[in-house]
Amino acid sequence: MMKRVRIAWPGGEVTATLRPTATAATLLAALPLEITANTWGDEVYFSVPFSADAEHDATEVVDRGAVCFWLDGDAIALLFGPTPVSTGDECRLVSAANIVGHIDGDPEILRKVRSGDHVRVESA
Repeated sequence: MMKRVRIAWPGGEVTATLRPTATAATLLAALPLEITANTWGDEVYFSVPFSADAEHDATEVVDRGAVCFWLDGDAIALLFGPTPVSTGDECRLVSAANIVGHIDGDPEILRKVRSGDHVRVESA
């Protein structure tokens, strides 16, 4: 059975379907999380209270709507478009991340997240 999380902030919410990975299991075990959002280009990220090892498919360039665990920053990153280090329209993190899952539906709603927003991440 696929595991899902709900990510909610004052201006909206999304759900995401998680992949069956060690990092996703660590995230699920840490829920619920109450954190503060940051933005960087078309990326929303927030620090989490755990670390993870790089998985075999860790990468810097991901699909639009990817839910990532940024290895260098112990943060969840939600990418919905280009960042300051992207080439063209690619979704690029500043360094490698594990791909934890994917936003359900259109990730464009993440544009409504503002730096400093209170975010709750919980099982869906």
